[in-house]
Amino acid sequence: MNKATTVLTPDVLIIGAGPSGAAAASLLRQYGYQVLVLERQHFPRFSIGESLLPQSMVFLEEAGLLDAVEQAAPEFGFQFKNGAAFLRGNERTHFDFTDKFTAGPGTTWQIKRAPFDHVLAKQAAAYGAEIRYGHTVTAVDVDGETPCADVVDEDGFAYQVRPRFMLDASGFGRVLPKLLDLESPSNFPIRRAVFTHIADHFDPAEFDRNKILISVHQQHPQAWFWNIPFADGRCSFGVVAETDFYAQFGDLALDDLLPAILASEPSLSKLLSRAEFDTPVREIVGYSANVNSLTGRHFALLGNAGEFLDPVFSSGVTIALKSASLCAPLLHRFLQGGSVDWQTEYEQPLRRGIKVFRAYVEAWYEGSFQDVVFAVEPQDEVKRMVCSLLAGYAWDESNPMNNNSVKRLATLAEICRDGRAARDALGQA
Repeated sequence: MNKATTVLTPDVLIIGAGPSGAAAASLLRQYGYQVLVLERQHFPRFSIGESLLPQSMVFLEEAGLLDAVEQAAPEFGFQFKNGAAFLRGNERTHFDFTDKFTAGPGTTWQIKRAPFDHVLAKQAAAYGAEIRYGHTVTAVDVDGETPCADVVDEDGFAYQVRPRFMLDASGFGRVLPKLLDLESPSNFPIRRAVFTHIADHFDPAEFDRNKILISVHQQHPQAWFWNIPFADGRCSFGVVAETDFYAQFGDLALDDLLPAILASEPSLSKLLSRAEFDTPVREIVGYSANVNSLTGRHFALLGNAGEFLDPVFSSGVTIALKSASLCAPLLHRFLQGGSVDWQTEYEQPLRRGIKVFRAYVEAWYEGSFQDVVFAVEPQDEVKRMVCSLLAGYAWDESNPMNNNSVKRLATLAEICRDGRAARDALGQA
């Protein structure tokens, strides 16, 4: 560790001021703890993960952040969201989040993360959390009686933080997993996301701005597109596929690659025929991540710092907020001298919901969940159960589709395929 003359001793150090960090800071301030948040970047800053799920509203309200988001929604063009729509060739379907199995909010927003994350962070600061932007954690030591972090700011000033507990909310930065060698390979194949913001010019008769649109590439069904509309006539647009999918487009620059991929999918191209690509295109490759453990001596990992699955069902922010919701009361008990079994009380419950999301993600790319989504005559009650998962309620153990999800999805997909085959047979007769 560097020899730093300045040492800070907050109750809790949080690395990262994104949604999980802001929510955790706000919850801990409700208990009266001194909270220091260190954020490497300056807010507002660009991020993806712009389509919230209704389950998130529960966690935002719990952390005292919902009112701030509601007040900011008109100023920053947060788009009301009530469901998800799916497109595959000439097939269209949608899920209405207000018609779901699980009780709870059925609506939310589609948001630009730059102002959204800033709103959350500012509210956490208003509750009394200290947030330092442009400060980077360079080393940690968790072997002593209290953890210790070496920090350097943008001017090169170095200091130490010796909190009673550390939370890593650094998202894709994954500070503690890297510094403590906690990273574990994801069992997902390497996928590449290419994305930007566009002026969409959607025809209102052809597109419901109140829903995220997920489109399947007809020739390559493991490739899919997202359209996340905002209230100002713009939307987030991107494509996700395994890396070999992109080989057919040669060595195009990113700004040319995304329009070229769009042109290869006729149905979506028609919908976006008037779109203006006016913002540089970005990419993330190999984004799926995992760790050996979400907790350790005097630290815990929140949200994407621990595990990130895939953007297909917009679960990232929901998992981040859920992790803060689970962690804060346990940390309060720990800081009061109580006993906490972090494995059984934090990691296992959090991973239980992540496991459900994982089953649906794997089934999507395998194709069986696509068969469910585009079912010919779905049963209303089963559709409501699936809708609850798409709305983020992966921790609802009363939902039959959340229990033994892999097997139940496989059975449901087989039923849906049989139904489609029967319809096709009747059509040919």
